[in-house]
Amino acid sequence: MTTRRNFVLGAGAGAATLAAASSFPRPLRAQPKEKVVVSWLPIMQSFAYYVALEQKLFEKRGIEIESVRFQAPNQIIDSLVSGRADAGAPGAAAGIAVIAETQFPGTFKVFGLQGGGIKVNRINDALIVANNSPIATFGDLKGKSLGHLPGIQWRTLSRYMVRKAGLDPDKDVRLVELAVGLQVQAVVAGTVDATLSLEPVGSIAVALGEAKRAITNPMSLAVYDPFYSGVSLLTTKFIKERPKVAKAFVEALDEATIMAEKNYTSLRSILPAYTAVKPDQVEIVAQPYLRPWTELNETDLTSYQTFVNVFRSEGALKQDFDIKPFILKPSDLS
Repeated sequence: MTTRRNFVLGAGAGAATLAAASSFPRPLRAQPKEKVVVSWLPIMQSFAYYVALEQKLFEKRGIEIESVRFQAPNQIIDSLVSGRADAGAPGAAAGIAVIAETQFPGTFKVFGLQGGGIKVNRINDALIVANNSPIATFGDLKGKSLGHLPGIQWRTLSRYMVRKAGLDPDKDVRLVELAVGLQVQAVVAGTVDATLSLEPVGSIAVALGEAKRAITNPMSLAVYDPFYSGVSLLTTKFIKERPKVAKAFVEALDEATIMAEKNYTSLRSILPAYTAVKPDQVEIVAQPYLRPWTELNETDLTSYQTFVNVFRSEGALKQDFDIKPFILKPSDLS
């Protein structure tokens, strides 16, 4: 049975003294900041969150951030469902969020999408192999192993890609869960034959010179272009109990998202502080495609719905799910 925990002046002073004291202006006291607990992953989809922290956009709105880093997408959703966090930074698992919402209706609202696409020339994911590997497609994985991020989201997407290539994900390919920081070394060492990886894994692989992208943006090719596997999340508990703070939090991340989109080149030097990217690799790391809440359009929503439909077809979702009510509305913050 799924539980929220798994898926949280002194007395006696004379009148003259009081009168004298009252003639002086009282010092202004700093307003206490509202604490918001945010769960995040060290991936490129979270770039706007890094920008917001570095530019102090939360502090400017009276918010103190308690930043909790995880290594697996399901851990972020678990922290939100259990009430241990108020928000999921950009890059929270789009599919796992929907699964959790079907199990605990009314738990989340989505206010941003993150990914990549062929038409927008932004890299989100890749099939990573060693330089000397003959693997060029998912169809070449028969009898081999494929690494992916831990949790149901990337296991489901990996199974979908293998099945789409004409293979049986239960018989033909061994799926292996690997944290972000272990994926490149696993490919290079031969622990796995390939990985389906999010940025910055592909960029790091190329920078090391020992691995490569066999396919760039396979999810955009197979599911929808652009493709979003990450979302920004608020819990409805946070929204209902502190709507003004939730609104300020969303505004800060929207501002950061727009900054990240427009000024990526000048802002990317912050990546080594938050991800596995090394200072000498910063210039080759692919820019993510980040969509702020105020700019989400029908293409974005269609992409997310198509992604959710893949989960339904693979059996990860037990019921149909309409994403439109799942998206934050201005009225939610009033």
